Amino acid sequence: MRHAEEVTFGGSALDRADDIRGDEGAIAMALAEGRARSVVLWRGKPLLAAPGFDALVTLSPDHPLLRRYKVPPILLGRDEGGDLILAHDISAWVPPGLEPDRLDSFLDASEQAHPDLPEGAVFAELRQVMAHLSPRDAELAATARAIFGWHESHRHCARCGARSRMIRAGWQRACDDCGAQHFPRTDPVAIMLVTRGNSVLMGRSHGWPAGMYSLLAGFIEPGETMEAAVRREVWEEAGVRVGRVSYLASQPWPFPASLMLGCRGEALSEAITIDPNEIEDARWMSREEILAAFAGEHPEVLPARKGAMAHFLLENWLADRLD
Repeated sequence: MRHAEEVTFGGSALDRADDIRGDEGAIAMALAEGRARSVVLWRGKPLLAAPGFDALVTLSPDHPLLRRYKVPPILLGRDEGGDLILAHDISAWVPPGLEPDRLDSFLDASEQAHPDLPEGAVFAELRQVMAHLSPRDAELAATARAIFGWHESHRHCARCGARSRMIRAGWQRACDDCGAQHFPRTDPVAIMLVTRGNSVLMGRSHGWPAGMYSLLAGFIEPGETMEAAVRREVWEEAGVRVGRVSYLASQPWPFPASLMLGCRGEALSEAITIDPNEIEDARWMSREEILAAFAGEHPEVLPARKGAMAHFLLENWLADRLD
């Protein structure tokens, strides 16, 4: 698919600086010489420039606020001028009036402004703003969120249970008790543009907002090909048989750490029999219905979320750009 890397979180050609991840001296020298800047996260939310939310706000790594919190920074990469780009996490901060039940949700529209940060710099849910960011800022935010999330959920060695520690500028954890080395994980997910004639198969999960539909998706299981996962998931969730499957595009999805593998599948059957344990509803929608939904004119269906793989695949399907 020629337009594959136009997907949100992809295509910025970030230099990830793998060559110096283990070189503490080189990183320290860059910091001492002022050749570094820091992306800041709070509980998975990046620091953004309000009101447009179209750019990350970066700070000097020696900013007093960053020194106050003891979470080691992660090296995200290098910019075009050779300066380092780090990520700092200040999740220990507790804003007044915090509503924790709203956090880490695609419905979270709340914003948090730290009193020690410049006016107009706020933390906002990445899913709410991802379509507004440049490819580079989107990739930096997604990478930082995914890596910090991995460290938060993998503090102990999976082999012996002892506490592990961050090494290689955040890209590895080491267990000093048994010597095991651990690396960030990515979970592959197949998301399927399943078509039959002029229609596409859409579904909705339990608890989604009224009118929200998307393409079917599911995790690829160990020992399973991507193509087999597409056929299995569509059959399990909707009772539709799928024949030929082709790959279209991929998208890193840091919620918490998936790689969405966008696929096209040709349906061999039309009748739908959903598994109510898997999804709430599934239906065939014509091109005209999807166009109406994208325009906000469908009486029952909301448009797919901009920035998500489902929106990207549907948009290119409507435009006949899946080649």
